[in-house]
Amino acid sequence: MAAAKPRSAVSDGAGSRRRWRSAAAPAARSQSVLVSEFQHARIVKAAAAVAFAHGYEAMSATAIIARAGVSRKTFYDLFDSRDDCLLAALDESLSQLADVVAPAYAGADAWPERIRAALEALLAFLEREPESGTLLLAYMNGQGSSDLELRARVLELLHGVLAEGRSQPRARRPLPPLTEEATIGGVLVVLHARMRTDAHALGALANQLMWMLVLPYLGPAAAGRQLTRATAKPAPAAPAPAVAQPAPASDPLSTLNMRLTYRTARTLEVIAVMPAASNAELSAHVGITDQGQISKLLARLARLGLIENTGAGQPHGAANAWHLTPRGTELELAIRRRSDGAR
Repeated sequence: MAAAKPRSAVSDGAGSRRRWRSAAAPAARSQSVLVSEFQHARIVKAAAAVAFAHGYEAMSATAIIARAGVSRKTFYDLFDSRDDCLLAALDESLSQLADVVAPAYAGADAWPERIRAALEALLAFLEREPESGTLLLAYMNGQGSSDLELRARVLELLHGVLAEGRSQPRARRPLPPLTEEATIGGVLVVLHARMRTDAHALGALANQLMWMLVLPYLGPAAAGRQLTRATAKPAPAAPAPAVAQPAPASDPLSTLNMRLTYRTARTLEVIAVMPAASNAELSAHVGITDQGQISKLLARLARLGLIENTGAGQPHGAANAWHLTPRGTELELAIRRRSDGAR
């Protein structure tokens, strides 16, 4: 019996949206399901890569299939159409962005500081993930998918966050009803244009964008002070791709007693190409900004005998230094082979 087709960003009755998840228990999940999951992630990533390299209009199923290096049958086993794949890519990109921006926004107190923290987290994400960022910004600027519901809900959320500025003690009143729409629209247009020309220097725009965001609410004096603020350090560069190695004699995927997610696989891949990586380095490259989450993931992989820590660790005042164990190396190679070569 063929495996059920994964659901990406599709409507569920009342219009709610959910990310695709496998419901099978780890021990019962077959190798074919594992292959399908990694092929799904591979194709979704390829869709964003096509948008980044050739523009939103070039995102045909044929172009995505060619970029992913999968067969047409594999693509249509996993997605109903190009638009279904596109929505899955948007869904994944929005989820990754929310994981970065939401904690930054919640971690500050005053409204202008929350806006700045969220903006700097957004710019760092766009620099670190230019393919996903270009896809999202094109979509938010009205290109591509005809699914207007998702765009409308994201814009509604952004407008609500910005509208908090109306209640600030120094807020200028009255403000026109279109203030939030015009301000957010302007920021999105600027970011989209810069993503096409200089995606690795977006952090330098933080002060100017903050000026745009707070000017209608706090006035020119407060907005002017934003222009001289120190900005966050740029995100570290992504690791170089791992070099393919010979396949091990046995297949460790068949005996793995855990749910193998994209982030788990990504963590193993980063450790493979960055031996002795610290928690902070892994957090930056894997895309997990919550230090508690990355610590739990690393501890679980260590308990499974896939990685080991050769650093002194935090109790001794030094950073962790993670390496793959022999079993972890075999698993990372098996995952990469399945992702790259399975059809």
